[in-house]
Amino acid sequence: FTKGYEEKIEDILNDAIFDEDHHEMVVVKDIYMFSTCEHHLVPFIGRVSIGYLPDRRVLGLSKLARIVEVYSRRLQVQERLTRQIATALCQGIGARGVGVVVEATHMCMVMRGVQKINATTITATMLGKFREDARTREEFLALI
Repeated sequence: FTKGYEEKIEDILNDAIFDEDHHEMVVVKDIYMFSTCEHHLVPFIGRVSIGYLPDRRVLGLSKLARIVEVYSRRLQVQERLTRQIATALCQGIGARGVGVVVEATHMCMVMRGVQKINATTITATMLGKFREDARTREEFLALI
């Protein structure tokens, strides 16, 4: 459940960054993930959607899922997980912008306390053009 502490983003991305004259949005949605809530030590399970605007460098698509895997396989809170995925991608390939949306069900809300089985938590992080330009952000959100 915690193998993400042993992995480095640089090692994952190193052979999968390609020089490509591509400037349009790239989106991979519904990447399923599970993580462990650091407060209650129970799982949260959901899906991640990632979009980015390349700046002449694209990333192998499976590496987006690997980034999710690295950070979700740590003790986490969803807000941090969302930000870590976005920051890793932005820094890793120098993207002009990144958007990440995570939708998850937290077992700490299902199994204990309020016991709300249908509650879903949605977090989003927008960096670069996704934060600065409403049209870019809206296009990403419409695609996912």
